[in-house]
Amino acid sequence: MKPFLRQQLERYPVRLQELDFFLQQPEVAQDMDRLRALTREHSEVSVVAGLFERFRAREAQLADARVMLDDPDMADMAREEVAAIEDELPRLEDELQKLLLPKDPDDVRNTFLEIRAGTGGDESALFAGDLLRMYTKYADRQGWRIEIVSESEGEVGGYKEVVLRVVGDGVYGKLKFESGGHRVQRVPATETQGRIHTSACTVAALPEPDEAQAVQINPADLRIDTFRASGAGGQHINKTDSAVRITHIPTGIVAECQDDRSQHRNKAKALQVLAARIREKERAERAAKEAATRKGLIGSGDRSDRIRTYNFPQGRVTDHRINLTLYKLAMVMEGELDELVEALLLARKAEQLEELEIGLGAPAA
Repeated sequence: MKPFLRQQLERYPVRLQELDFFLQQPEVAQDMDRLRALTREHSEVSVVAGLFERFRAREAQLADARVMLDDPDMADMAREEVAAIEDELPRLEDELQKLLLPKDPDDVRNTFLEIRAGTGGDESALFAGDLLRMYTKYADRQGWRIEIVSESEGEVGGYKEVVLRVVGDGVYGKLKFESGGHRVQRVPATETQGRIHTSACTVAALPEPDEAQAVQINPADLRIDTFRASGAGGQHINKTDSAVRITHIPTGIVAECQDDRSQHRNKAKALQVLAARIREKERAERAAKEAATRKGLIGSGDRSDRIRTYNFPQGRVTDHRINLTLYKLAMVMEGELDELVEALLLARKAEQLEELEIGLGAPAA
């Protein structure tokens, strides 16, 4: 085990003793918020401390078994014990490394997924529609539910912009690496001479904040406009001014919702989207300040980053952040994103481990 990992892990048994002491104090039992926080930390720390204790015990047993190799009567049994422990220790170390990596509390949250057409005109809007279909199929495979919050359709199909709310277990943890520029290379349906065009869309994944996390928005800072909804929704939704657009004047951030017949419910959903966008802006500003100390691009979420190319003539998709190319474009467009998502998660864990080693991401234990 690397010295820096052992140094981090040795802090956990000490912290566990401290937590045991605190939880026995009468004043803690009377403070429910502190009690819950300490109990939650105790649960997390005890898992790491227990696994580290198992690792150290197996290390000691390995040393004893190696000594017995010199005893002719015990050598065969000792060799079996050495082989078993040498096989187990790397697995235990890998588990401990994963437990030490900082956890993103937003990973469990529902997500607002925004898809916007960029360069490429009508072809970009059509590709935005293809991305919507891809993410919808992926959500179906994961057992998630999708709600369209707002949409602006393209002139020949697809979408100029569409905002989804994705609801389910661990949604943001899997979709957060989708933020950025998505480039498509293919022959548009409107191209008569078979020339390949390049166009692009931007995707942004925003964790849905809960009430405790939601930014405090001064009502005086909001401009609220109502308008007649467009697109699908039946006769009623298109005959009343039920759609709502909210502008946060200090930042210029805008959110709208038109998927419900009720103006009141549309306003509530638009406020949720607005809060998520303001929170994401604050997160992005913090990330920009930290960028100088980080080498990796994984998880930066910068919409200006070109993160992925979908090349239809060659049937390939390339994620530029991790230099991964899959010749499975048709499958990816059908929502089979697991290979891409898992590769990005592994790359991020490798980054976190490097940050931990140089002291940037060490957990407070």
